[in-house]
Amino acid sequence: MKTGLNVILITLFGLFIASCSNRSSEKRIAELESRLAQLEGNKGAPTQATNPAATANPTAPEEKPEGPLPVIEFNTTDHDFGTVGEGQKVSYTYAVKNTGQAPLIIQNAQPSCGCTVPDWTKSPIPVGGTGFVKAEFDTHGKVGIQNKTITVTANTWPKTTMIKFKAMVTAKPDGANGPKK
Repeated sequence: MKTGLNVILITLFGLFIASCSNRSSEKRIAELESRLAQLEGNKGAPTQATNPAATANPTAPEEKPEGPLPVIEFNTTDHDFGTVGEGQKVSYTYAVKNTGQAPLIIQNAQPSCGCTVPDWTKSPIPVGGTGFVKAEFDTHGKVGIQNKTITVTANTWPKTTMIKFKAMVTAKPDGANGPKK
């Protein structure tokens, strides 16, 4: 019985030492995972600990930048394609004018769904100059009334402008509606 007790004590002692080692390893792994999550979340930007401005008020709304700014002016922010047949690709080009006091840079045009492909003027638009944002809408599998948006981000104030379009998509006459399987 004494031998059995010694084996149990030695086993418990070994487990205790191994668990202490695992705790420090687990702690180190948790620290590394936390650091990795910070880097992935901030795309390599400094963490809040090294960026005092970020810790001051992380939920503060953006403030209007000082100095001359561009102003984005669209000929229209709403377009109606009317009635189109399913399967068609239709497009519309929104004319853009810079009525501000600095060059306009359109940074992005984000559609509300994957059925819309935007394109836009990539080079800076000078004061008084013109550019475009184009929307190409693929009606395949989109029967009925469709209302879509594109969020245009630029170096303006406010930074984003929403443009919209709509269409009434009629079903294919052969009844082969929807995405192909």
